[in-house]
Amino acid sequence: MKYLHTMVRVTDLDSSLEFYCKQLGLEELRRYDNEQGRFSLVFLAAPGDAEAQVELTYNWDPEEYGEGRNFGHLAYAVDDIYALCQHLQDCGVTINRPPRDGRMAFVRSPDNISIELLQKGEPLPVKEPWASMENTGSW
Repeated sequence: MKYLHTMVRVTDLDSSLEFYCKQLGLEELRRYDNEQGRFSLVFLAAPGDAEAQVELTYNWDPEEYGEGRNFGHLAYAVDDIYALCQHLQDCGVTINRPPRDGRMAFVRSPDNISIELLQKGEPLPVKEPWASMENTGSW
């Protein structure tokens, strides 16, 4: 058995690609547009880690998706959790659970998919403004 990917449905492909690629730093590996089925599939992965993919499924006809907490979250190990959180915040992304401990943070995609960010290796030294930043919303 081999892990292939995790699929998440998105309501706005452009804003989702902006978040996942330009802000979070994933790369688009391939795309499949199905005119007859009226959907697009976009496969993403962290640079150098094409084995762990996220499939964004975009249905061309508008649908409303509930926020299924049973999904849980996507998790990524990052080189510098403070730098990435600062970059995301500068891009207008809410840091729902700041990296107060230098180890873990949570953000949400435009479709409310919870994303866990984990510092690679040992936690970074605790520092401001993250150490005293409150949680925002849920993750």
